[in-house]
Amino acid sequence: MTTSTEPRSLDLAPGTFASGTVALVTGASRGIGRGCALALARAGCDVVVHYATQESAAKEVAEEIRALGREALTVQADVGVEAEVKEMFRTVRSTWKKLDVVVVNSGITADGFLATMSLDKWQKVITTNLTGAFLTCRESVKQMHRTGGSIVMIGSTSGIVGQPGQLNYTASKGGMIALAKGLAREVAERSIRVNVVAPGFTETDMLRGMEPRAREQLVGMVPMKRTGSVEEVASAVTYLASPAASYITGKVLTVDGGLTT
Repeated sequence: MTTSTEPRSLDLAPGTFASGTVALVTGASRGIGRGCALALARAGCDVVVHYATQESAAKEVAEEIRALGREALTVQADVGVEAEVKEMFRTVRSTWKKLDVVVVNSGITADGFLATMSLDKWQKVITTNLTGAFLTCRESVKQMHRTGGSIVMIGSTSGIVGQPGQLNYTASKGGMIALAKGLAREVAERSIRVNVVAPGFTETDMLRGMEPRAREQLVGMVPMKRTGSVEEVASAVTYLASPAASYITGKVLTVDGGLTT
């Protein structure tokens, strides 16, 4: 089999999170971010649905969350722009006065081999993926420093083993792992946990758009001989964000079918 298994219920039980728990998911309008937002809502969180450009898709996610009986708020920001990230967090504070969970998911790719990669292409990916993670984490810590909380970053196996033709993306995700490990030690005494979920080949629009032969070659590298589902990644994120993982911090959980084993 070369694709993920048919999605099944991988949700944590309703009530996993205390009533009134507020979660922010960046890049939540589609893909893994959308899956995380919905999984957190099903586990009991009210959710801030962040988007960069896809307003209509974000609003659809918010409506799905409300249909689950949870509250939802959509916010727009370029996570690589400091002023916009600060404004996003001001909006969250003015709405809920608290923030318990943050999923740092926003990310882009701009592939190319190093010898021909422009500085602009390098900086574009680093700014969104790594500087965006820094800015989001910084504002999260400011908001959580009295009450504690959980930050889960969406990394990638590329940040662990490297990926030719994607060195900007690889560097951004490797940097994210280092950021998470250092931050976890820095804020542990404030009861803020910081972890990373590093997906492997996952059924998102990006993977589905690949040329079939290239896709088969990628899947052939995976010991489980299939891709992962968004639901499988979201389940891992929800677990690490939840009280069930209350003594886990500074860790990288790979969800990759054994790819990095």
